[in-house]
Amino acid sequence: MIGIIDYGAGNIQSVVNALDFVGAKSSLVKNGDDVSKFDKILLPGVGAFSDAMSKLKDRNLDQALREFVKSGKPFLGICLGLQLLFKESDEFGLSKGLGILDGRVVKFDKTKFRQDEHLKIPHIGWNTMEFTRDTKLNLGLNKSAYLYFVHSYHVECGDDIVLAKSKYGYEFVSAVCKDNIFAIQPHPEKSHENGIKILKNFVEL
Repeated sequence: MIGIIDYGAGNIQSVVNALDFVGAKSSLVKNGDDVSKFDKILLPGVGAFSDAMSKLKDRNLDQALREFVKSGKPFLGICLGLQLLFKESDEFGLSKGLGILDGRVVKFDKTKFRQDEHLKIPHIGWNTMEFTRDTKLNLGLNKSAYLYFVHSYHVECGDDIVLAKSKYGYEFVSAVCKDNIFAIQPHPEKSHENGIKILKNFVEL
């Protein structure tokens, strides 16, 4: 049974539907007391980093997620759910994250963009993920895989936990993994076959 963290931020029905499609049983988790009951946890997310952290804390989900990760059970973060795993974010001033992974979240730096590329922030649309290693999460995917992104911020972290990188103006980390923790910046539930494959791989961990 997969627990989908529901902290009242954004529409997570598309994640529920995608898991249903791959034949996975899932249930929404709205308070910290219920987290440990599940075999796997999925942390989706849209919206602002600080607001999401406040809502996690209000529901006692922050510490429960830290404890769940320590248990060794599989964990998957999606989009903001990836970013929340890290120590801090620059979004709307400095905000503290879950601190499960070492690194920080920063806004895309337009000064590093080539002027002739005419790129806008947020980064919205299909882009390539270049996987840097093989894990059970990207099993069966090509080294280069297209997925759907919607974000203005990205993580900066050590190479030891990087699973994939992408390019938008410059190269950025688009997926990480460490032990039982997996997290990706794009939305697999909106990414057709490649996204469904990632979710199916997570279900089968």
